[in-house]
Amino acid sequence: MSETSVQFEKIISQCRELFSKKLQDYGPAWRVLRPSSITDQIYIKVNRIRTLQMTGKKMVDESEEDEFVAIINYSIIALIQLEKGFSNDFNENKEEILNLYDHYANEARQLMERKNHDYGEAWRDMRISSITDLIYQKVLRTKQIEDNEGVTVVSEGLDANYFDMLNYSVFCLIKFSEKKNSIESQN
Repeated sequence: MSETSVQFEKIISQCRELFSKKLQDYGPAWRVLRPSSITDQIYIKVNRIRTLQMTGKKMVDESEEDEFVAIINYSIIALIQLEKGFSNDFNENKEEILNLYDHYANEARQLMERKNHDYGEAWRDMRISSITDLIYQKVLRTKQIEDNEGVTVVSEGLDANYFDMLNYSVFCLIKFSEKKNSIESQN
């Protein structure tokens, strides 16, 4: 397994742990959300990250890293909702939900590995702010596809955009982790 795949798995494990704890606290309350509502939640998160990056000011005690984790988890929620449809209640089997989480996280990792092969891990030379802008662009594209009732002429569908937002968020978290490890090794 490549170093990037190992890093990916570590980040997904941390995201899944938070997802699982929230599933325990709230149940799958998100099951009542339509996909467009989940897209708007991702929009809120990436918009906050961009605001923090551009202003450098934070008035809520949540970091950029926390917001990228949220984008990962909301992206997986969106993929689950695309498969299952939204529900009017949230009496769901928690084990089934976690299995779906694992399924989509694994699909995202496999996609990331294929793209990293073809693109030569170009994201490693990018700035976190640039990757954030790509996530922002993807969420705006997703909103447009939803406004077009899911119809595209030549573009990828909703699922491809959610997978990209998930993987780009993982890349940002890998970059934050490497920066933190570099600083710690210098001290």
